[in-house]
Amino acid sequence: MIQCYMTQNFEEIGLGELTERVKTLKSERYRLGQICATNVEGGVELLYSFDKDHELLNIRVNVPDGEEVPSITGIYWPAFVYENESHDLFGVRFKDSELDYGGRFFKLSRPTPWRAGKEGGE
Repeated sequence: MIQCYMTQNFEEIGLGELTERVKTLKSERYRLGQICATNVEGGVELLYSFDKDHELLNIRVNVPDGEEVPSITGIYWPAFVYENESHDLFGVRFKDSELDYGGRFFKLSRPTPWRAGKEGGE
């Protein structure tokens, strides 16, 4: 039997709210599904997806150029994969990460290749 998400919700929060919101979701037994980065004007948008009981909750956070994002690896350890990926491909900097590859998570021909118009991006 294939099960799918019954609902999908989106919530936009500020960088300063991220840690507390994620702690609340963890206490409510949500599972971290993924963190996705995409270019937006003036920075990068991070989309954190959590699921519980076939409900998908997406937390959208806009990260202005030059801002650091609080790491959630202390709350959800597997987030280190998504955070390092976002750093290498988009140049997103995370503070207080419990496992920071320092820009060497992927072997790339140029830095931040997916960050349009910034550093190594096109």
